[in-house]
Amino acid sequence: MTLPAPNLDDRRFQDLVDDAKRLVQERCPEWSDHNVSDPGVTLIELFAWMTDQILYRLNRVPDLHYVKFLELLGVSLFPPTPARAELTFRLSAPREDVVHVPAGTQVSTQRGEGIDPIVFTTEADLAIVPASVLHVASVRADGRVVPHDDDIARGAGFRAFGAPPEVGDALLIGLSRAVPSCAVRLQLDCRIEGIGVDPDNPPLGWEAWDGSAWAPCELERDGTGGLNREGSVLLHVPGTHQESIVGDDLGGWLRCVVREPEHRQPPYDASPEIHAVAAVTVGASVSALHAEIVTGEVLGLSTGLPGQRLRLQRSPVVSGREPPVLEVLGEEGVEEWTLVTSFADSGEDSRHFMLDAAQGEIVLGPAVRERDGSLRHYGAVPPRDALLRVRSYLTGGGPRGNVARGALKVLHTPIPYVSSVRNRRAAAGGVDGEDIENAKLRGPLSLRTGDRAVTAEDHRALAEEAGPGFARVECVPVEGDAWAGAVRVLVVPSAEPDGGRLHFDQLVPDAAQVEAIARHLDARRVIGVRISVEPPLYQGVTVVARIRAEADADPARLRKEALEALYGYFSPLTGGPAGGGWPFGRPVHSAEVFPVLQAVRGARSVEEVLLFAADPVSGKRTGPVDELDLPPHALTFPYEHRVLVVT
Repeated sequence: MTLPAPNLDDRRFQDLVDDAKRLVQERCPEWSDHNVSDPGVTLIELFAWMTDQILYRLNRVPDLHYVKFLELLGVSLFPPTPARAELTFRLSAPREDVVHVPAGTQVSTQRGEGIDPIVFTTEADLAIVPASVLHVASVRADGRVVPHDDDIARGAGFRAFGAPPEVGDALLIGLSRAVPSCAVRLQLDCRIEGIGVDPDNPPLGWEAWDGSAWAPCELERDGTGGLNREGSVLLHVPGTHQESIVGDDLGGWLRCVVREPEHRQPPYDASPEIHAVAAVTVGASVSALHAEIVTGEVLGLSTGLPGQRLRLQRSPVVSGREPPVLEVLGEEGVEEWTLVTSFADSGEDSRHFMLDAAQGEIVLGPAVRERDGSLRHYGAVPPRDALLRVRSYLTGGGPRGNVARGALKVLHTPIPYVSSVRNRRAAAGGVDGEDIENAKLRGPLSLRTGDRAVTAEDHRALAEEAGPGFARVECVPVEGDAWAGAVRVLVVPSAEPDGGRLHFDQLVPDAAQVEAIARHLDARRVIGVRISVEPPLYQGVTVVARIRAEADADPARLRKEALEALYGYFSPLTGGPAGGGWPFGRPVHSAEVFPVLQAVRGARSVEEVLLFAADPVSGKRTGPVDELDLPPHALTFPYEHRVLVVT
């Protein structure tokens, strides 16, 4: 594919003649005859013609030269970014011993006809820790702890909360040990005493103690209807769960706490009564990357010369938690060489190497001849005929890894006592590698920033360099005296709509990637400047509309396409008037919804539009309003639109 050649100088013949005449007026005012008959003007036009020919040839410089200039600047293409997913491994039956799932375990989608499976690799070791219930207690809103171990031992019931229940009352369950990242099933014998609540939406929250605070647990299933009947509760405990002491008892504590009822959510009139509590660990969850791991790949023998380049068998190389390590096997044993981003600080004894992740090429340190004729080595040189080997690296990445929820279910690495695996949420974050056109734009930016974060554009460019997998990066001012001298960098992860709609948890950036951007910017910031890397504030937007359909329009199709238009228009990734994502801080007007819906095929007229502000976490709505203001660090999030089609 032919790339467009850059226009290095856009001046033409007449431009050169006009510039020369202006200089004549400035420097030779006695030269007053500028007509074409003047011999001096003839010479000006002659030299302008010759210069125009040179500029024409200069602008024919091939793109290969431009790419070589980028290489001299140290610009290389970004590799694809792998998607991430959380995999939940389920046991065939509860175990009394710890079941280990090692890092590097591979899970994939099912193989289809002519379609290769999409493989994910776990990033860390996972322990499925067995646990049982040791202690049960209640905590009142005033902090008073009421133990119930004796009640459980006698089989007598006890009130889970106060009489009547208050916000902050909690049922405490102390497990025999901490179960970080595990899925725990609680079997509860509850009596129907929790009068007044909606069993499908009770004002309760399940949390786990992480050593300093109560962290929320993910509730997958509540078979008790809010502690109103006998059944089981399946919880996914956060990875920060720790053992601690509550009262006088040590254990891995979980709690079910009474929360403030939401809008139109009925509260408890009376406390549920608990007669028995049991717990078993049924699985655990771990993060995985859309990548395959390659271990112990032999690259070849060292030539003993500086600047040697060696090609990996597979490319591109994607980043994981641990960087690749080059092993040099010589007479003195195995030496480990470290990956660096530049040889600028490497000496002749520095065991460093660089990696072109997009091309899958390992580069050893060069040698540069100084003015005095001596050679200066930037990095050590492996001994001649030494064997070069890469301990391990990851290859894969790209948008193909943004698979839907439940698609990852084929376990490639057999693990004893593990019966199944699946991803509870859609994978997100997979992005294609950088192309040459974007690199050509990024090259001048790297020169302008000078690897220093000063302006807002500098922060944005350096953040994109450290986190190329994010869909959007923005630098906004921070308001308030307490934030004086602070810079707020907002990152929006890449995500594919699941079933046509974005889920709110898809917009939560990976903590490791956020930390990497923060470290990258911290090393390049101006002294005294504080940098905060965080996701934007997402303002939920709900539109309730009534559309009158054309006589021959299908109402079901019209409603579906109208909802798709609304979800697309208010998307933080692809929405907004320009289609590149909703602009940061741009207010939302109810009037702009009318043309969005009117453009849907089959819509005769848009009769009514109501705009509501919504909380995408709790679902609480306020409004309707004509205009919804957004702060500079906020984006819209489409939440539960409603469309009524009138025929």
